[in-house]
Amino acid sequence: MGETLRVGNPPIDIALRRSARARRMTLRVSQLDGRVTLTLPGHVSQREGLRFARSREAWLRGHLSDMAGMQKVLPDGTIPFEGRDLPITPAAVRSARIEDGVLLVPRDPARVAQRVAAFLKLAARDRLANASDRHAEALGRKYGRITLRDTRSRWGSCSSAGDLMYSWRLVMAPPEVLDYVAAHEVAHLAEMNHSPAFWAVVARLCPGYGGPRKWLRENGSRLHRVSFEGA
Repeated sequence: MGETLRVGNPPIDIALRRSARARRMTLRVSQLDGRVTLTLPGHVSQREGLRFARSREAWLRGHLSDMAGMQKVLPDGTIPFEGRDLPITPAAVRSARIEDGVLLVPRDPARVAQRVAAFLKLAARDRLANASDRHAEALGRKYGRITLRDTRSRWGSCSSAGDLMYSWRLVMAPPEVLDYVAAHEVAHLAEMNHSPAFWAVVARLCPGYGGPRKWLRENGSRLHRVSFEGA
């Protein structure tokens, strides 16, 4: 990269990168370390790039402010799991597993986030499938398939074909929160809306759902602040 630009006060350092393939100027804030990179097409001058970066200063500061609250997944750190902070400990294991109240991960610092993410996704699939099966049986309906994603705008969805989608980050929340989301999406098999009739179905499947729903509204953002970049 070589060159670095500085914008604003206090200054934001921006690494300058030129790319013959780039068609437009782009700014990127790394979710891993907060590094800011400005990519310029070959025909764009540094002066134009600096002007562009200055025009996006408020956007940059907003992203960097959000980054200040990000939790990186690191060896000897912790990870939210079923509502508690689970210690991460490198050990002589082939895959991540919980033992004696800690999450053991293979001794490979460069792949800790990847190993932890894989563990969470497997755990999420197991728990969400069990919860969906239980609620679907109670409702007397069948669903199609289950898909796990890392979504930001919603924790789950139910398609018109009866397919269920969930955020695998739900496994980081307390179990009753995950169970509520599964009940919510399964309830859509009977009521594809958010009418009083729908909420009556949710209440039947998940009595006292108000508590888990409130927890998700107040604490869900913390789950999204766990960074698995590169996983």
